[in-house]
Amino acid sequence: MNQIIVDIAALEVSANPEDTLVTYSLGSCLGIVVYDPTLRVGGMMHCMLPLSSVDAQKAKDKPSMFVDTGMTILLTRLFEMGVTKKNAVVKVAGGSCVLDKQGLFRIGERNYTIFRKIMWKNGLMIAAEHIGGEVTRTIRLNIGTGLLTIKIDGQEYEL
Repeated sequence: MNQIIVDIAALEVSANPEDTLVTYSLGSCLGIVVYDPTLRVGGMMHCMLPLSSVDAQKAKDKPSMFVDTGMTILLTRLFEMGVTKKNAVVKVAGGSCVLDKQGLFRIGERNYTIFRKIMWKNGLMIAAEHIGGEVTRTIRLNIGTGLLTIKIDGQEYEL
């Protein structure tokens, strides 16, 4: 198995059944996965902030930092690989309130709200999610099987 680490503010796509995409330390960030079980093609993104309009230069340099610009790129790349909306299985994790216990900035909540709007506008349903709380998460997507696991406090579950 090839493990491909999806860094913060990055995304990866794969059609190699030997690949596993993994991203660590999802706090207020979102880990977004889109997978086509027919083609066995998938992608994962680790985005930090909801809207690219807060910093046009950063959005240009690191579009995956933002939910709005990152989702556009992730979906475009997957559609170019043959993924269709009909077959796309979308899962998401993160959106915690880890460093903002008083809820002043609500970045995790805002990330998730923008993500849901994008899904709705694109006619995509969310198949599974693990959102909110005060925990960090790690997610892993096995490209060959489509299995997405989530690890929280040392315990790993299927999502």
